[in-house]
Amino acid sequence: MIQKEEAGLAPYAVSSAKNGGRIYEEEEHSYRLPFQRDRDRVLHSSAFKRLQYKTQVFIFSVGENYRNRMTHTLEVAGLSRTIASALGLNSHLSETIALAHDLGHTPFGHAGQDVLSGLMKDHGGFEHNKQSLRIVTGIEKKYPGFPGLNLCRETLKGLMKHGAEYETSGLLLSRQEDGPSLEGMIADLSDEIAYTSHDIEDGWEMGYLHLGDLSENPFWNEVYQDCKTRYPEAAEKILIRTSIRNLTNAMVSDLIRNISYQLETNQVRSREDLGKIWKQGVRIASFSEDVNAKFRELKSFLYERLYRHEDLVRMSDYGKKVIESLFDYFLKHPEKIPETYKERIEDESLYRVISDYVAGMTDRYAEKIYQSLP
Repeated sequence: MIQKEEAGLAPYAVSSAKNGGRIYEEEEHSYRLPFQRDRDRVLHSSAFKRLQYKTQVFIFSVGENYRNRMTHTLEVAGLSRTIASALGLNSHLSETIALAHDLGHTPFGHAGQDVLSGLMKDHGGFEHNKQSLRIVTGIEKKYPGFPGLNLCRETLKGLMKHGAEYETSGLLLSRQEDGPSLEGMIADLSDEIAYTSHDIEDGWEMGYLHLGDLSENPFWNEVYQDCKTRYPEAAEKILIRTSIRNLTNAMVSDLIRNISYQLETNQVRSREDLGKIWKQGVRIASFSEDVNAKFRELKSFLYERLYRHEDLVRMSDYGKKVIESLFDYFLKHPEKIPETYKERIEDESLYRVISDYVAGMTDRYAEKIYQSLP
C-alpha cells in the first residue's frame, strides 16, 4: 500500500513511510495507511463530536442555519484535500490536520479563547492550537495502550500552527530541523479561505451584511459583477451564493497556481529542499501578490463590517461572562469538577484542569452550567 501511495506523490510530499512514527509503537494496519488511521481517530474522538455545538462566529443558541465549529472544520478538510491532491501532496495528511485543527477551540468562539488566555496568563497560558495538541496527546481517553490518540508525529507537527517547538502532555514536539510540511501549511491556508467565504454567507444570511456593503469591497465586487455578466437572469440570492462559491474557487485556484510556481522557481525537489528554504524565510505556500492583497483587504472589510457588529460584540461579551463565571466558580469549588478531570489536579494544576474542562465544553453545556450556578 505504501509503495502504491508513494508512486502518486510528489517528491516533496510527506509519504506514509516518512510519517515520523508514533509516540507509542503500534503495529501497522493491514489495509489503512497511517494518516488514514489518524483521520479516523480524530473523527471518532469525543472532542470532534463536540465541535457541532461550538460557535464559529454566531453563538449556537441564536439559530441553526449557519456554520458551527464542526461544519467549518469539514469545509476546511474538503479544501485541504482538494488542494493537496492537485499538488501531488498527501491528501490524507492534509485532511487529517484540517479535521484536528480546531479540536482545542473553546465554546463561544474566539471570545472564549480570549478569556481563557487572560485567565491562564500566569499559569502556563492558553492557545487553542496548543490545546488541540493537548487533546490528541493526552486528554482524550479511548485506548488501553496509550493516552490521547497516538497520532503520527507528522500529524502532530501539522497542528503546530505557531512556533517551532511545543511541549504538550510531557512530550516535546519540534519542527526546527525541517520546518512545517506543505500539507500542514495548506490546511492552515484552507482554514483562512473557508472562514472568509462562509462568514460572508452567514453574515449575509443573518442580515448583518448586505449586497450594498459587500459591493464596496473590490475583490467581492469583481467576482459578483462577473457572475451578473454570466447569469443576467439569475435572482440576487442566487448571484450572491454563486459569487461566494466563485470567490472560494478563485482563492483556491490562485493558491494552487502560486504554490506550483514557487516550487518550480525555488527548485524544490525534496522534503529536505522545502525545509532549507523555509529556514531562509521563503514561504512556498502562499497566494500571488495580487490575490493576497485582495484577500487581506477582504478580511479587513469583514472585521469592520461583520465581526465588530454590535450584535456580535454583545454575543461575545455574553460568552466571555459565562466562561469567566464558570472559571471563578470552579476555582472556589474544585470539588464540583468531574472526577475524570479532578484526578489530574495533583499532576498538573487546578488552573490547568479547569482550563481543560471549560475549553472542552460546548456552548449549550457551558450555558446550562452557568445558569445553574448559585
